[in-house]
Amino acid sequence: MPLSDSFLQELKYRTDIEDIISTYVTLKRRGSTAVGLCPFHNEKTPSFTVYPETQSFYCFGCGAGGDAVSFLRKIENLDYTDAVKALAERAGMQMPADGFDDSLSKRKRRVLEANRAAANFFHSYLMSPEGSAGLQYYRNRGLTKNTVVKFGLGFAPNSMDKLLNHLKEKGFSLSEMQDAGLIKKSSRGGYYDVFRNRVMTPIIDVRGNVIAFGGRVLDNSKPKYINTGDTIVYKKTYELFALNFAKDSGKDSLILCEGYMDVIAMHQAGFSNAVAGCGTALTSEQVRLICRYAKEVILAYDADDAGQTAVKKAMSLFKQTDIKIKVPLLQYGKDPDEIIKNVGAEKFRGMLEGAASDLEFTILEIRNRHNLSTTQGKIDFVNEVIKALAEVSPVERDLYSSRISDELGIDKRTFTAQLNDYINRMDMASKKSKYKKIVNDSIRQNGRIAYESGVTAKKYKAEERLIYLLIKYPDCFKLLNDFSADCLSQGFIRKVFDLVCENIKNGTDNDLINFGDRLTVDEAGRFSGIVAMGKESVDPKKEFSDCLNAVSSEYKKNSAKSASDMDDDEFRRAFGNT
Repeated sequence: MPLSDSFLQELKYRTDIEDIISTYVTLKRRGSTAVGLCPFHNEKTPSFTVYPETQSFYCFGCGAGGDAVSFLRKIENLDYTDAVKALAERAGMQMPADGFDDSLSKRKRRVLEANRAAANFFHSYLMSPEGSAGLQYYRNRGLTKNTVVKFGLGFAPNSMDKLLNHLKEKGFSLSEMQDAGLIKKSSRGGYYDVFRNRVMTPIIDVRGNVIAFGGRVLDNSKPKYINTGDTIVYKKTYELFALNFAKDSGKDSLILCEGYMDVIAMHQAGFSNAVAGCGTALTSEQVRLICRYAKEVILAYDADDAGQTAVKKAMSLFKQTDIKIKVPLLQYGKDPDEIIKNVGAEKFRGMLEGAASDLEFTILEIRNRHNLSTTQGKIDFVNEVIKALAEVSPVERDLYSSRISDELGIDKRTFTAQLNDYINRMDMASKKSKYKKIVNDSIRQNGRIAYESGVTAKKYKAEERLIYLLIKYPDCFKLLNDFSADCLSQGFIRKVFDLVCENIKNGTDNDLINFGDRLTVDEAGRFSGIVAMGKESVDPKKEFSDCLNAVSSEYKKNSAKSASDMDDDEFRRAFGNT
């Protein structure tokens, strides 16, 4: 059962979407709207727009949109009920005791409870005499008891079913344990523990929930690491290890490392803003998460070739945002954990404080690939380095042009002329590319619409305009007497048309929050786009009638075409001719 209209209306009045979104996105007022960098895709020019008047948002770059509920669902990876609960809690409201289906919410809650019970089990086992091998491993890694307790570290017994039986005693079902990724079904039909004879690291989200685990063997056996796969509460590409601690460090920077042990060792050494990915290469979702909590990121990846390759990939992802990037030169060890053990926290701190900007790192990397003692080496270096300088601000460009010209012993005016020539050529190529992309995107979109929905672009546009006019001018509803909704495209258009008409009949506003969970997140985005891109009408009823006629006309054309494509027998069967 859906939530009551009265509850949703009260929630709407108590919720300010601009206030909600501003905790995740830096918004700037632009007239009656607010704009910012979209948290759902990487961009440098703001295309994410908040509409306080309609309590909605829409991104003109990626098409994400909706209301406060849709925003929380998308950015926090929540289901509908949990998103509403979060808003209700923020507004000081109690969720209704009944009248809605929260089965998925209950499943998620049970998985989180199972994970917490498992984390307590692993930690207790580590601290028991049976877990001495695991505790000795952590001691050998230099971890104190306080650190072990702070991170909830544990040890999984070398048993097929000790955790399973423990969770059974706690009241958890086999399906709940499977949902959490803690047990698996064998080929013989039985069940067994996923994590066995491994030191265990619980992964905790920013709300304090245990959402997953990472397990490591004590020896060199394979696989060395086993991590929880994606579950209903965990998507590894969306999470960062130790962000629950780092977000409260009081710093406006995050130190991004490769592994859990690097992060744990750094926190123990006083670097409380260290985080790491969750067993996967850095993703754009994790980059956006970092941007929500920091203004600067320090890439403290391993000093080996694989680590430096990862640094370059991370830099390319962060360059699409406005976050400041720094890359330290790590020495005296292959990773932060080893460096701190070898030379101490203060020397490591000095490396972080002396970290190069992303541009300095790039220039150094280019310089190391060329022999600057030769004329050809200088030419090749200049040809590469101007590509890096073309992407930065004019001030940075001027400063580095002076420095590089002096280092190479060439005239700055010559260097600047080559740099400006490259920038001009790239600008012209970019403009041509953007124009070509706009044309091609329009052609592709119209082609996709025609292919997927079987409708013409004219009908598609008339349908979206028709829905906008119904929402904006509800009186147009009275003109639908002779119109058959069967003329509309099936799927999203028909679904939204029916919901909008139902709301008008019931005297309910067509705000997104009143659609409840009847729209998916993607459908809410498309709905929000129709509203955001719609223009007010000088004569809405006439325009509405024109849209109805266009839709009906295109429907008849398509029906006639379909009929003409039939063979004689199909035609007779369809229309009852003998």
